[in-house]
Amino acid sequence: MVDEQSKPSPQAAQAKARIEAVKRGFEQRRNINQKLENIGYKIGVYSGKGGVGKTSVAVNLACYLAKQGHSVGILDVDIDCPNVTKAMGMTERATIEDGTVTPGEQYGVKVVSMSYFQKSEDEAIIWRGPMIHNAINQFLQMTEWGQLDYLIVDLPPGTSDGPLTVMQTITLDGFVVVTTPHFLSALDAKRSINMIRKLNVNVLGIVENFVGDIFGKGAGETLATELQLSFLGGIELRSEYRMVDIPPVLRVDEIEKEYEAIVAAINTAIASKN
Repeated sequence: MVDEQSKPSPQAAQAKARIEAVKRGFEQRRNINQKLENIGYKIGVYSGKGGVGKTSVAVNLACYLAKQGHSVGILDVDIDCPNVTKAMGMTERATIEDGTVTPGEQYGVKVVSMSYFQKSEDEAIIWRGPMIHNAINQFLQMTEWGQLDYLIVDLPPGTSDGPLTVMQTITLDGFVVVTTPHFLSALDAKRSINMIRKLNVNVLGIVENFVGDIFGKGAGETLATELQLSFLGGIELRSEYRMVDIPPVLRVDEIEKEYEAIVAAINTAIASKN
């Protein structure tokens, strides 16, 4: 018979399970960061809410960097609404073989996204937090990026499991936070920045999108001043963004100049934090 007194108490069993979970998490993070060690800079693009043009900023940022001769990748970890491949007009799909994901490529940018693994782009991905967490970790562990100068990580908006998983798993050089001139967007951006700071991750600065006569301007710069962050630049609301055949930064000089200034500010922010 089993000696009842030799059995661990429920509290001891729970404590042991927590320790084992911490060990597994540490090992997983170490493996992922080793997988990404050939990447120069890892930059998250993030927003407090959807609809502020976060993916547009991520895509045009990556395409601008590639146009300047850098080797660039985008990891789309917005599992619920993966839109990077659509915004890029992707014609080449990522492939998976023997447990390794090889990114698709367009305009010199390597891309991995959940959209590659949907049966239909209209399909709703209805997953709870643990499934989203596992999917992101699988992408991080299975993707073979090769040598990259920059990896742009397009996060889901808000402060839920998706962005939390990325912040706790990848050692990023910092986050670019996107807002619009509207005060509610700036408020949500502030909440997301406070989340980043609680997790001791760098905020490189704020980009203000949709600037112009319709929505106004200034909320992003005001927020940057309030939170003592870099204001990375404003992006004007233009009709060229309605065209989805090619990212506008590759064909509109004024947009290219906006991203030139933003990239210069990002690099300055990275240098100041190293």
